Amino acid sequence: MRLPPHCVILLKREKMGAHLAAEIAPAAINALIIRKKEKEMNIKRILFKSASLAMSAVILSSGIGAFAAEKDEFTITNPYQNIDWSTVNQYKTALHTHTNSSDGDNTLKESLERHYETGFDIVAVTDHGTLDTSWVDNNGRNLMGKILELAGRSERDVEYLGESGTWDNGVSYSMVTRGDTDYLITDTGREIMRIPYGIENNAASVNAHVNSWFADFCRNLPSDYRDAVAGVDAAGGLSVINHPGEYTQARYELYQEDAYDLSNPSYKYYIEKFYGLINEFDSCLGIDINSKGDDRTRYDRKLWDIMLTKAAEKGKTVYAIASSDAHQLSKVDTGSTVILASEKNVTSVRSAMENGEFFAQSTCISNCDELEQIAAGIKTYYGETELYNKLVSLVDAYNAKREEIANSSDDGNVGVKYSALDDEGYLATETRPEINSISVDDTQNTISVDSDNALIVRWISDGKLIATTSAQDGEIDLDDYADELGGYVRAEVFGEGGVVYTQSFTLNADKAYDSPSFFTDYGFFDFVFSFVDRYVGLLVRIVKNIF
Repeated sequence: MRLPPHCVILLKREKMGAHLAAEIAPAAINALIIRKKEKEMNIKRILFKSASLAMSAVILSSGIGAFAAEKDEFTITNPYQNIDWSTVNQYKTALHTHTNSSDGDNTLKESLERHYETGFDIVAVTDHGTLDTSWVDNNGRNLMGKILELAGRSERDVEYLGESGTWDNGVSYSMVTRGDTDYLITDTGREIMRIPYGIENNAASVNAHVNSWFADFCRNLPSDYRDAVAGVDAAGGLSVINHPGEYTQARYELYQEDAYDLSNPSYKYYIEKFYGLINEFDSCLGIDINSKGDDRTRYDRKLWDIMLTKAAEKGKTVYAIASSDAHQLSKVDTGSTVILASEKNVTSVRSAMENGEFFAQSTCISNCDELEQIAAGIKTYYGETELYNKLVSLVDAYNAKREEIANSSDDGNVGVKYSALDDEGYLATETRPEINSISVDDTQNTISVDSDNALIVRWISDGKLIATTSAQDGEIDLDDYADELGGYVRAEVFGEGGVVYTQSFTLNADKAYDSPSFFTDYGFFDFVFSFVDRYVGLLVRIVKNIF
């Protein structure tokens, strides 16, 4: 087993201290013999110096010296270090959403009206097989729409915005072009920026979906992740791996401990595949960790943590987004990404995405382990509040449903979640949590998160919850958790309105070591691995229930 870099350094210090002590002691004895005839004061002086040197060596080798230097042990890589929190703008962004240009239920005009109502500043329309080059009119680059029409869905009413118009809510708008993209300007003074060339690639694949932006690229043959990621990279765009839990079938696991279990060859293969692509192509930012209510992605934070652990060994990281993947209006506000940029333009937004200067946020959580931990945190700091009781009820309902599924032939879609939205998809609470600023003190080894409308901050390292602080405190001292820390730490800020995920803070990236890996990518047909694993597991469960 490889030790973390800081452990290796401490061991080296111990060996070095012991070696130094071994050399100093004989030197001191020889000095005393040579100078034994000198005056008493000289002898005492030599003894004092020798003892001091020997004591220093003993302290170093015993680890006390390491303790004294412990404040210098962590080098924290802060992805937000270049952000001026007093001036930066926080843009609520939809990086993945759909219309009836592919398989969504609503027109572009209806979708953008809902995005306006729910406070979005930037939108990327990412229909399957449909490269978004305009909101004004249909430019004919609508492959999936044509396929759907051939399949009999001729009643589709694809409605673009035109140069101007009025929504059903009475708000009027006009379209203008500035720089490299279009802006929707409303009569209320609000504007929504269109991210150019949004698309969900691999429409003809089996859920191997890759979102991309900023590149005139479209991949829709029976395709693999690599086909899309490499193509986007060559075309100069950015991409992300969408809702991986749907491809890996991890969404059907009843327990988090079984999802992405490294002893399972299927999961081990997919982890290596996803991480390999992200590591190889810098333009592939990372993965979607919470989308469309979190039913499919509830274990994908675990996948993210596994990849973050691997990346930290090389001094790198993996970014995470959240999205709505909205096919219906009620899903539009389930997930979003907060982009930190100086201006609302293509250059600033793209730069922020490339540098990890954004947060993932969601109004929904469908992971039972997380809900249980959040409930415990709420109880610790606020007592058995109404929200605490709601969370406990959800955990109980989740466990009951899980037991019901375990004793049946049903799949693992538990369908129990925490949601801050009402039935129509609007925020049911007055506020949602927001991060105002993040500060890192590399001398004191602290990370602080200043937030509004939040209750607790959960701190995760190498996939383990190592601390829960109140949002009012919002600070972690890494020295207090030195024995539990791995190669990174990240924060989740929870409030009644949902959760905000920071990117990871890599620890000791300057001391990271390379760990070469060997991986064979089986390409398009590797979706079979997850299906075989899922249905074999289901068959085993059915047989157990029978006998």
